[in-house]
Amino acid sequence: MPKPTRKHEPPGVNRALERIWYQSVRPPWLLRSLSRLYARIADRRAARHKAAAVRLPVPVVVVGNVAVGGTGKTPCVLWVVRLLQERGHRPGILSRGYRGRGPFPCVVTAATTARTCGDEPLLLARRSGVPVVCAPDRIAAGRTLLAAFPDVDVLVCDDGLQHYALARDLEFCVVDGVRGFGNGWRLPAGPLREMPERAARCALQLVNGGAAAGGGSGAVRFDLELGMAQRVGGPQQRPLAEFAAGPVYAVAGIGRPERFFAALRAAGLAPVTRAFADHHAYRAQDFAFAGGAPVLMTEKDAVKCEALGVAALWSVPATVRATVSDAARVTQCLARVFDSAPAASHPSTQASP
Repeated sequence: MPKPTRKHEPPGVNRALERIWYQSVRPPWLLRSLSRLYARIADRRAARHKAAAVRLPVPVVVVGNVAVGGTGKTPCVLWVVRLLQERGHRPGILSRGYRGRGPFPCVVTAATTARTCGDEPLLLARRSGVPVVCAPDRIAAGRTLLAAFPDVDVLVCDDGLQHYALARDLEFCVVDGVRGFGNGWRLPAGPLREMPERAARCALQLVNGGAAAGGGSGAVRFDLELGMAQRVGGPQQRPLAEFAAGPVYAVAGIGRPERFFAALRAAGLAPVTRAFADHHAYRAQDFAFAGGAPVLMTEKDAVKCEALGVAALWSVPATVRATVSDAARVTQCLARVFDSAPAASHPSTQASP
């Protein structure tokens, strides 16, 4: 059986584009032309949706980003939910359900499969314990959630910064503190859905592990802290330090796999790593290289691997760690939403747009 390389990156166009996005100041002419076309189409669509945006009867908090790829958005959603609960609120979560097969809107429970709802909504439902509904149409998801859970008094939208059809009361933009906004170009010449100025218009930029360009006083820093490893499909837990004594592997099918691998190394491990495409649909043979040695993975990967019957898989949770003062700034933004929001009336969720 061939031994895996120390680092196995997904091949092809994605890797080539990332080199342009994060190492090139001026992309090729064709990509620049496509970027301008993308910008015109996306901006016109955004303007049309803003003009007809639908407001739900409870406050909506969006946690999104302007750049593609892994920025730490999912842990930030869980963090915002926890901060709301600490203030006595009853949040629910809306998610797109990317790569889920539905039917939509889908009320996500701990027993829902990732095949039905996608990996991120299932992870959010299990970690948060609050109601989660996913659908490509966030308005339909919100109405479904409020009808099914009438005590919910605030909706946290996982991603959706560009989903302008849904009116929102507060926006947080999650930024990779190391990569920032790349070369500053929009897709496909760069990694941006919208320009950095859009991030600056959010209430705060939540910066993962560094200082984002242009963040200024509107940015708060956070880091992701790894917790106890949990056996995938079982109740056992182990401290990460226990995996340092023998051979250990790590896989990741997320937006930025190297961030997870670096965190494991910072915890004292020396894993042999394999990176898969974001939202990769795992099969049992994907782990044949480990030969029964433990394989560490993110929670987002783990929810898709429970039915594979591979005994050596371990999930490693990541939680936001921020200073008391930075957490207080996020909480203050949340408090202002409720100070200014009108009283909610859930029956209006049935109103037409």
